[in-house]
Amino acid sequence: MFSYTTRKYRISFATLISETNIKNSQLKIKGKYFDWNLNRSMAGRGGPARPNGPAAGNKICQFKLVLLGESAVGKSSLVLRFVKGQFQEYQESTIGAAFLTQTVCLDDTTVKFEIWDTAGQERYHSLAPMYYRGAQAAIVVYDITNRDTFTRAKNWVKELQRQASPNIVIALAGNKADVANKRAVDLQEAQAYADDNSLLFMETSAKTAMNVNEIFMAIAKKLPKNEAQGAAGAGGRARAGVDLQEPAPQGRSGQCCGGST
Repeated sequence: MFSYTTRKYRISFATLISETNIKNSQLKIKGKYFDWNLNRSMAGRGGPARPNGPAAGNKICQFKLVLLGESAVGKSSLVLRFVKGQFQEYQESTIGAAFLTQTVCLDDTTVKFEIWDTAGQERYHSLAPMYYRGAQAAIVVYDITNRDTFTRAKNWVKELQRQASPNIVIALAGNKADVANKRAVDLQEAQAYADDNSLLFMETSAKTAMNVNEIFMAIAKKLPKNEAQGAAGAGGRARAGVDLQEPAPQGRSGQCCGGST
């Protein structure tokens, strides 16, 4: 009940990923394990190096991040650019959600993102809470050449503010900045909306890589790494403690990454 392209798994509503079927960097589907760490699988295949690999001795903090937005705004293209440094002119539509991982380094801290790239079609809207539940960060994406997608992005922000984790870090991404001559959403208008709602905001281009790494880095810097945060599966149940190098002490939440960066 799943399909994949170059080891990128597209999870349908019939394949619910939970904490119990992710083990040792592998995804368990129908009793079989598959390597879901795209960065690791590409390392031995001559693929591009990750933007910021973990440095020796760094603390590793793990966070769940979800992408939301209308269909065809470029969510999958942003993730593909961030994870693999690639862009495909014709990107197939996501079915349900796709799951990928990537890391960024902040001083003595390595932040590992567990990324859920959700489908934008309306028929999958009811599944969205399953993916943003328990997420510590979200990127809401709109197409700067399509005003309707900006309106829909505002609705996603409202839904996250109402139903997601209270301390979730939300970023607004105005994608397709490479075709700014066809702009339908003014930069100043989007920035004012982001400021009013305490959102991170950048205009991005998956095609040219403009601000793609930067928006993920901005999120990584804003995440509270001195508090117990847990990455979660699609079911949304956060795992206590994200210091992947040391087990959490018994009877208390795990402390990850001794201080904020």
